[in-house]
Amino acid sequence: MEEFDDVDRALVHALQVDGRAPFRRVAEVLGVSDQTVARRYARLRSTRALRVVGFSDPTVVGDDQWHLRLRCAPDASLEIADALARRPDTSWIGLVSGGAEIACSLRARGRAADEVLLHRLPRTPQILDVSAHEVLHVFYGGAREPFTKQGALSEEQVARLAEHVPADVPAPRLDDVDRRLLELLRADGRAPVEDLARACGTSASTVRRRLHDLRGGGLLYLDVDVAPEVMELGLRSMLYLTVAPAHLDAAGRALAAHPEVPFAAATAGRANISASVASADAAGLYRYLTTRIADLPGVQAVETAPVIHTVKAAGTHYPVRGGVTAGARPSSSS
Repeated sequence: MEEFDDVDRALVHALQVDGRAPFRRVAEVLGVSDQTVARRYARLRSTRALRVVGFSDPTVVGDDQWHLRLRCAPDASLEIADALARRPDTSWIGLVSGGAEIACSLRARGRAADEVLLHRLPRTPQILDVSAHEVLHVFYGGAREPFTKQGALSEEQVARLAEHVPADVPAPRLDDVDRRLLELLRADGRAPVEDLARACGTSASTVRRRLHDLRGGGLLYLDVDVAPEVMELGLRSMLYLTVAPAHLDAAGRALAAHPEVPFAAATAGRANISASVASADAAGLYRYLTTRIADLPGVQAVETAPVIHTVKAAGTHYPVRGGVTAGARPSSSS
């Protein structure tokens, strides 16, 4: 993606504000033509550099969120990560700690979570250890919060786009049409209304109304996956902080305000804050740890795990280049 330029960066930021904004509106805000926006989006989409995906806000629909750390046999982590990435209930999967560990986010509820955490993963022979931490509170990285805090658009441009995003609508009671819409939007958050109407067996006006209500009621939010290689902050790291309980909320809110942090949450477990950090290189990560993290209140311990390969973002699977290790054979539990 050597051609990724300022217009592409502005387009990505615009879609982070409103993932279904019409190209005409995006073009007006960016000061370019409709054709330019459509052409740039098509190129980024076709090269898998950009993808808009639709999700339900877990806090609204009642899903539990878990952060998993899986220690694997050295020759099995690639295949296990790819198998996990094919599951619809996983996101943000990365190979860390030299590739011997997998960091993974899981959304499930009740018996579904128990089945994965208590039965499926522990029965996979190549997984040596499973550490599961329930997400108790998200400081940053929830619905409507973009991955990139340092976007290309001005505050005025963001406001012009944001004013069209539905908000403060009573959450509708889901029916079969709504559930089908949510399923289709997980595959393509910008799917045309006419295509959605045909797939749902209803009218375009009904789909437009349902989309407005689902988004405004918090049942649907749009995320933007951007291929790691086009991000200027190329080093992604997982950060696990142990913070004194009296300082947990203050430390989490301070962490959420850092431009380097696309995700931060309070979790169950000894390390009670899990965060993702984006930096330009190892030197940048070192500066961040010795300044920003050192200044957080109540921090008792810090563990850092650089991500050597992002296998899955919010909804996009990036298979490990060169294929997976042939010797590993995870059971159907993965």
